[in-house]
Amino acid sequence: MKINHFLITILLASSLLFSCGEKGPTKALVKTNHGDITIMLYDETPIHRDNFIKLVNEKFYDGLLFHRVIPGFMIQGGDPESKGAAPGASLGRGGPGYTLEAELGFQHYRGALAAASSPNPAKRSSGSQFYLVVGRQVSDAQLDGLEARKGFTYSDAQRTLYKEVGGRPELDNEYTVFGEMLDGYTVIDQIANVAKDGQNRPTQDVIIESISIIK
Repeated sequence: MKINHFLITILLASSLLFSCGEKGPTKALVKTNHGDITIMLYDETPIHRDNFIKLVNEKFYDGLLFHRVIPGFMIQGGDPESKGAAPGASLGRGGPGYTLEAELGFQHYRGALAAASSPNPAKRSSGSQFYLVVGRQVSDAQLDGLEARKGFTYSDAQRTLYKEVGGRPELDNEYTVFGEMLDGYTVIDQIANVAKDGQNRPTQDVIIESISIIK
């Protein structure tokens, strides 16, 4: 499995190492009514990177909701049907009318940016819905169990991150991780813990005011 760029950030403390070229990785600013989140997109997942940039430039996400939030798990947004949705309306099935080929391999550490999807054999991604991993700390025993069930092996460095930083390793190789957070962890924690209904939709809208490319 590939080592998430977040791992390199912690171990080497240098974002320059993420660059696949002189310009460095693409970054985006997500402004919400709970605060700002800065994310970085991976060059190693070009299908998802380019699609996200396209939608951001089209202002697709502006005014949508984080419509599904779960403490210790993730916050999810990007459903176009969430814009102006009535209170209590069921959300999560909308998209831009297409799906994306899976680009699997990066891990679901805390702060990972990943594409949502409905169950499908090819693990194709929603064309627009994404989630940010809130996560929780993971034990060696839990990682051992996942290795046995899924048939892959975590490196010592990956284990250290899951144990110390946290995440949701059960999602690895099931959904495409295509970026990571650089800032805004208190914001996603706050969003994950708002009051919600039985469908995990916040009872008070959590609004994506805008997303813009900043590099």
